Amino acid sequence: MPILLFFTLFALLDFVILFSVGSQIGLLTTLVLVISTGFLGLHLVKREGVSTLQRAQQRFAQGEIPSDELMTGAALIFGGALLMAPGFLSDALGFMCLLPNSRRLLGRLLKKLPGRMSIYSMHSRYRPGNTGWSEDVNPTSDRSDASEEKTSRSNDPLEGDFLGRDETRR
Repeated sequence: MPILLFFTLFALLDFVILFSVGSQIGLLTTLVLVISTGFLGLHLVKREGVSTLQRAQQRFAQGEIPSDELMTGAALIFGGALLMAPGFLSDALGFMCLLPNSRRLLGRLLKKLPGRMSIYSMHSRYRPGNTGWSEDVNPTSDRSDASEEKTSRSNDPLEGDFLGRDETRR
C-alpha cells in the first residue's frame, strides 16, 4: 500500500510541475521539451544498453555472473520508461538512471535504504560441466578430490531416477 501511495504522489507532483512550467513557457515549448527528452532518453538507453550487453557477454565468457550488468540493465529499463512518461520530475529521475555517474550515486543511495530496498550482488564463478553449467564453489581447490567425489557418487540414483523392480536400492 505505501508504494502505491508513493507512485500516486509522484505522478501528481510530476503533473503539477509539468502544468506549472507549461503555463510559464507555453504549450508548444513544453511539448517540444517533453518529446525531445523522450528521444534523447531513447538514444541514451540504446547506447548504454549496447555497452552493458557487451560487458555482460565478456563476463560470461570469463565464467562470471554479470550481476552488476543486470542491475545496470534494470536501471536502464526503468530510466527509459521514466523518460517516456510526460513530466519533468520523471525526466530528471530517468536521466539519473541513464547517466553512469548519477546511476552509481543513485545505487549508493538505494543501498543505504533500510531493509527490502538493498541491492544484492552475486560473486561466484561458474565453469562448463558435462551436463551444462556447474557451480565452481572453490576455484583454488584440488580438482582430483572433486573428481573422486563425483565418481564415487555417480552410481547412486539421483532424485527422480527410475529404479526397476528387480534393481536393489542402496
